[in-house]
Amino acid sequence: MAVITQYVVVREGVEKMTFTSKKEADAYDKMLDIADNLLPFIQQSELKLEENTIEQLSFYLASNKDDLLSLLKGGSTAPKTVKKPKKNLEVVA
Repeated sequence: MAVITQYVVVREGVEKMTFTSKKEADAYDKMLDIADNLLPFIQQSELKLEENTIEQLSFYLASNKDDLLSLLKGGSTAPKTVKKPKKNLEVVA
């Protein structure tokens, strides 16, 4: 029999996500805190957005906070692309 330690992030009595490391669970919990703090910030804007859209936007911004911080500091973020492995060329003599 195996013993598995799991860390569960719970918000308002609802289980949000389960992790196998405390570090990952803490990072996700912090990201949810950031998203919760972004909600009223976006709601007070003059944008006419549905509540669901505001929640999705808050979650997106929080989950991409490093890129967002770079942009706010005047930097840029290159789109993340998947590098394709180089093909091995076979030389025929």
